[in-house]
Amino acid sequence: MVRSTIRMYISPKKLNEALEILGSSIEQTQFEPGCISCRLYRDAQEEGLVMLEELWMNDEDLQHHLRSEKYRKILLAIEMGSKKPEIRFETIAQSSGVETIEKARTKTVASKKR
Repeated sequence: MVRSTIRMYISPKKLNEALEILGSSIEQTQFEPGCISCRLYRDAQEEGLVMLEELWMNDEDLQHHLRSEKYRKILLAIEMGSKKPEIRFETIAQSSGVETIEKARTKTVASKKR
């Protein structure tokens, strides 16, 4: 899997326009082949901080997305930023869920009984 994250600061004057562009992009991206999830977040403490997170099945699907016309809209929103964006692509070799918490908690309980 590959996770793409883009953190950008958008000025208050351009925030609504950028959110509209990104929201429209997400609606289309989530149906692209290989897209596992696509989410847009706003920071509750830092006004204008927006994060776009996408999760892709593999690098090939991500590369196809990055070359698409749909991605041009995302680039447009990035260019609206008031600061240099933070863009990251991370390869995920393994993923787990609640079982990791259960495993850790079980070890904690077992060590307290000794």
